Amino acid sequence: MYVIVEIQGQQFKAEKDRFLYVQHIQDVKEGDKVEFDRVLLSDADGEVKVGAPLVEGAKVVCEVETPLVKGDKVIVFKKKRRKGYRRKNGHRQQFTKVVIKDIVA
Repeated sequence: MYVIVEIQGQQFKAEKDRFLYVQHIQDVKEGDKVEFDRVLLSDADGEVKVGAPLVEGAKVVCEVETPLVKGDKVIVFKKKRRKGYRRKNGHRQQFTKVVIKDIVA
C-alpha cells in the first residue's frame, strides 16, 4: 500500500516503514509524531482512489527521526566575461527526516 501525500507544497510517495526527507519542519523534536492529511492518491493492493482534490479521511502518521538534516552544498557561480565580474555563493538546504509509521486510508 502506498499513497501520494502533499507535504509543504511538495508531493511524496509514502509507504509504511520508509523514510522521507521533507522541507525543514520548525519546532519538532526527535520522536515527535506528525500527521499529514493532504492525501492526493491512495493505492491499496490495486484498488486506487484518486482524490478530487483530496482523498476523504486519509492521513499519514510519521515520526521525526532527525529534526535537522543539511543537504548537499549547491554552488552558485555568476560571471560576466571580459568585465571582471565574478560571484561565488553556496547554499545548503535544510530537511527533516521522517519515518512513515502508519497510513490510514
